[in-house]
Amino acid sequence: ATLFEMEAGLFCPSGTMTNQIAIKCHTQPGDEVVCDHLSHIYQYEGGGIAFNSGCSVRLLQGNRGQITAEQVLGAINPDDIHKPVTTLVSLENTANRAGGSCYDFHEIQSIRKVCDQHSLKLHLDGARLFNALIAKNETCKQYGEVFDTISICLSKGLGAPVGSLLIGPAAFIKKARRLRKVFGGGMRQAGMLAAAGLYALEHHVQRLQEDHQHTQLLADTLQEKDFVGEILPVETNIVIFEVKGRFTAPDLVTTLKRSNIHALAISPTQIRLVVHLDITPAMIETTIQTIKSL
Repeated sequence: ATLFEMEAGLFCPSGTMTNQIAIKCHTQPGDEVVCDHLSHIYQYEGGGIAFNSGCSVRLLQGNRGQITAEQVLGAINPDDIHKPVTTLVSLENTANRAGGSCYDFHEIQSIRKVCDQHSLKLHLDGARLFNALIAKNETCKQYGEVFDTISICLSKGLGAPVGSLLIGPAAFIKKARRLRKVFGGGMRQAGMLAAAGLYALEHHVQRLQEDHQHTQLLADTLQEKDFVGEILPVETNIVIFEVKGRFTAPDLVTTLKRSNIHALAISPTQIRLVVHLDITPAMIETTIQTIKSL
């Protein structure tokens, strides 16, 4: 919270929990949440927006996971008893399913203005926010000034064993703490896990640039292969690419696994590779040589 110049923070076991707590605190049952159609809160949190908060979702077709202020404005429901009340906008930076793409900060500021004009809250799923900060040379303070609440994962690129943080106003976090208890996230002896998170924040942020460089090397290698189609632009530590011709995505995942290279088929034709703290330069070189040999 201090890094972002926000009032308080809450440690939770997972980013799904921090996001879901934030959504429930910001909304009432029957409200509507605005987000991109690929966002984690919609695609990968078990229908939690409906289950936990009783809210509907207005999905927007963003550009590589990024929605615009104009789209948000068009998604706000009129004051009509037939319509759900639009109360919350949620952004994701970086955007996982868009290959780790980063928001333009000026667009975020424009979205903030729309939210202010229409009394909407603005939440950030910042599971990989520090990757965006490093890639775009932005600051924590900038984000603390523009968002009502932010969820930050400690266990992805930062390398902590477990945990996510929800940061925001003190009164909001007091309410969130009660919800964490209700959701089963009030752990005993959480200080040991929090200590690992503090170490990660103090020592593992600047080194994220190494992950970004390694990811670009992988993308450059993939670009030379005949079984690789479209590669989403690489901005941070994720490369998503299309598989064609002699491989399906599951086939290629199986082939790579024989060399102890773990990839994820996110569709029958797309694979995701993620670089993080535990991936060494030697592992990157092995992966490159393996791909070249296929």
